[in-house]
Amino acid sequence: MTIAVTTPITGSAQTGFSSPSFTVALDTYPGGQNGKQWSVTAASGASGITTSSASSPFTLAFTRPISLKLLGPVNPVTGQLRAVPTNVYKANTRHGVIPLSGQPASLMSMVTEATVPAGADTADAVNVRACTSAHIGVLNQQSAGFGDMLVSGSI
Repeated sequence: MTIAVTTPITGSAQTGFSSPSFTVALDTYPGGQNGKQWSVTAASGASGITTSSASSPFTLAFTRPISLKLLGPVNPVTGQLRAVPTNVYKANTRHGVIPLSGQPASLMSMVTEATVPAGADTADAVNVRACTSAHIGVLNQQSAGFGDMLVSGSI
């Protein structure tokens, strides 16, 4: 895999945060060999940020399909593909959050999932990358607004 998270991670802008930063350590991905995971071991930027623990994890994981799907042959009569399978890749951040003061942490999860048609990686790599760039760019650009929406419920 080409995912190689370096530490510290510079966090994106969030309301009430000042220069957020997250120190991570390589962790064991529980799903097996199709993923990589890092645990947050230190955090700065706002008071009260918790780091990863057994009862309240704070992890970042990336997964790929266990077995990559390939394109099948085209129909010899029509020249069209019979089916286009997809490969699913995911980025998953999990963090224990307190639902009510005095209560134990419950798991919050944020998942970005990319469903890539088989063959597009070679036939249209530039647009696979363009889609990725735009997606991450808009998440980075709208990070504070997205966080505000999660807290306020207002879009």
